[in-house]
Amino acid sequence: MKLAQLIAALVLAATGTAFAAEDHSHPTKPLQGGVVVVVKDIEYELVAKPDALQLHLRDHGKPVDVSKGSAKLTLLAGTEKQEVELKPAGDKLEAKGSFKVGANTKVVAIVSLAGKSSTARFVLK
Repeated sequence: MKLAQLIAALVLAATGTAFAAEDHSHPTKPLQGGVVVVVKDIEYELVAKPDALQLHLRDHGKPVDVSKGSAKLTLLAGTEKQEVELKPAGDKLEAKGSFKVGANTKVVAIVSLAGKSSTARFVLK
């Protein structure tokens, strides 16, 4: 009888954890038309155009203050590599120029905010 209670308790514990995880999920819908990834509870949306790169950061849907932040992006398109520095531009980090941002381009973003850095990885569509 105790084994059955133990199994029931384990099933309830596992089910409760699954529901708790669902309650804290992040919407990953792009709000700016870009590609979204979530890293450490922050949503990173990369909008990549041939003449501009923008990185929008949100914490549970609310914009993150990037006024004192920066980011270094590494774009990998086939055998070509391009490194770009993004600087604050209003509520986003941005760089303007000429960028190779075709489908399947891989982008690694190292973002620095408030003395901390994080890394986000994207694959462009």
